[in-house]
Amino acid sequence: MLNGSLFPILFYRRQTYTTMKLIKMRASALSSLIALIFASLCFMPAQAQSIRILYEDGADSIGTYCMGAIQLALEHIDHNYTIEPVTGDRSPARVIEDVRSGDLDLLWGSADRQIESTLLPVRIPLYKGLLGHRIFLIHEDNQAKFNNIRTLADIKRAGISFGQGATWADTLVLEHNGLDVVRVNKYPSLFYMVDGGRYDAFPRGLQEPWGEVESWSELDLAVEQQLMLVYRMPFYLFVSPENPQLAADLEEGFNRAIANGSFDEYFLNDPTVQDAIGKANIQNRIAIELDNPTLPPLTPVDRPELWLDPKQL
Repeated sequence: MLNGSLFPILFYRRQTYTTMKLIKMRASALSSLIALIFASLCFMPAQAQSIRILYEDGADSIGTYCMGAIQLALEHIDHNYTIEPVTGDRSPARVIEDVRSGDLDLLWGSADRQIESTLLPVRIPLYKGLLGHRIFLIHEDNQAKFNNIRTLADIKRAGISFGQGATWADTLVLEHNGLDVVRVNKYPSLFYMVDGGRYDAFPRGLQEPWGEVESWSELDLAVEQQLMLVYRMPFYLFVSPENPQLAADLEEGFNRAIANGSFDEYFLNDPTVQDAIGKANIQNRIAIELDNPTLPPLTPVDRPELWLDPKQL
């Protein structure tokens, strides 16, 4: 039997031991919780880099379309990217260099061998090759020159000449296919020269000629009614060669959007695309196909879902 005088001491020691045990258990639990949180943080994916987007001339229709396409791709991947627009007065050469060096993350533009030797392309044609469909600005009295043309050989036999910018990639395409091309250094001169009969036709992108007829209303210009030159002209996103993960993620997002139909829905509902396809009446135009010698060898020409087929519109 315990001595009564010792009971408080033993009870105190037992209570102290119990309290200390509880403290140790709580400390151990807290330590485990901290370790668990730390481990979770270690395995959380790092915040993905922001994609900074170059606007051409502020916020033009191409820039708006590309921004929307990028957002669509990002919605179809699991990584956390954010879009950060960047403005500035950069030359095209400076933009390419800034992307190559990583000062910018991304740009968009037409693909050729030269740019693909410098930057890494995301090989999904953003406009489904629409920019490689060309119709003509002509003098309004000259439609009859084109009425009997059905083939490339017909163009050559008829002696049709074309005006083009001296350094444009399209100029090389036309010349490579044996067409008569007049190279012009100054952009405004192209309109005056077709109006003055220095050449017969000025090939334009589908979305361009109607606005240009209005802008140059003092000239006697018209849009040719039945022909269309067609060649592969992919319009891609480009990233730095040092950032292949970004290119892979964007390509994955685009491919998922293509597979579920949301990419085509976005493309066909874009106001600029709708306006161009509607006004050009491309379903009923005679398509004359040309070879593009500047086309990079890895262009996905064997994937028909990536390219516009006017007959399926």
